[in-house]
Amino acid sequence: MMGDQRTGMEQNEVGAENIIYIGKKPTMNYVLAVVTQFNSGIPEVAIKARGNSISKAVDVKEIVLNRFLPALREKSIRTSSEELMNEDGSKSKVSAIHIVLVK
Repeated sequence: MMGDQRTGMEQNEVGAENIIYIGKKPTMNYVLAVVTQFNSGIPEVAIKARGNSISKAVDVKEIVLNRFLPALREKSIRTSSEELMNEDGSKSKVSAIHIVLVK
């Protein structure tokens, strides 16, 4: 979620999936969150971002795979557009990315 600074668990149709939401924090904070999840035994971690945070999500993936956990691999990368309601009631579309990494 753009501007959302949380990390945590989210339920979806597949079951519990660990998702790191990319926001305004420094890139290395998100890298540490991903590495920590894998080091705690989680087999799959998703990285999600919207709008201007998409490039930071790609940076997080590259840093994790190339510097910290080269044994990981990309399971999938999905892009989409989401429609959001603005404060004034109008709707706008924003790009989104969902990157899944696995052991």
